[in-house]
Amino acid sequence: MFATEHSAWHDIETTRLTLRLLAPEAMEAALSGDLAALEDGLGAEVPPDLLHDPAVLRFALAELAADADYLSWSARAIVLKDPRRMIGHVRFHSRPDPDYLHRYARKAVEFGYVVFAAYRRQGYAREALASLMQWAHEAHGVDRFVASVSPDNLPSQRLIAAFDFKRVGEHSDAVDGVEHVYLRDLRARS
Repeated sequence: MFATEHSAWHDIETTRLTLRLLAPEAMEAALSGDLAALEDGLGAEVPPDLLHDPAVLRFALAELAADADYLSWSARAIVLKDPRRMIGHVRFHSRPDPDYLHRYARKAVEFGYVVFAAYRRQGYAREALASLMQWAHEAHGVDRFVASVSPDNLPSQRLIAAFDFKRVGEHSDAVDGVEHVYLRDLRARS
């Protein structure tokens, strides 16, 4: 079992979900194809969907190799409580206030998420993101959040609009292509 995953202070709980931090050993096990070890560490069933796009796990491991303090911001399994099953993952791209976000906002943090196809359109992403942002705000004082969304990804655009994100820019990268950049500033709501 991977020790970091079952520590209560690492889990973020919602009504239906547990956002369980993936230990580096768990990510390495998954990348090597050992889903049984990952399941044991998470205490939940892990579908093969996780391995369809392993870039998130590789990114998280690279970030952890460069910055061990990134761990609490790193990839988390979105675990359905009943039945205990991983249905996606969520993460922050960095710790707060990375240089690449300065042109949009200072002291912000960007997140990304995936809900596996069989579990979409059931409110899980909204529930996970709400609790993830609440954790960052309450535990670390983060009040600015960034999301980059493809112009073609209408479900994600609707999701972030529900959280009152506002479009603040656009960028393009080799992996995701053109994305619109959105900001949610909790200070602006006061």
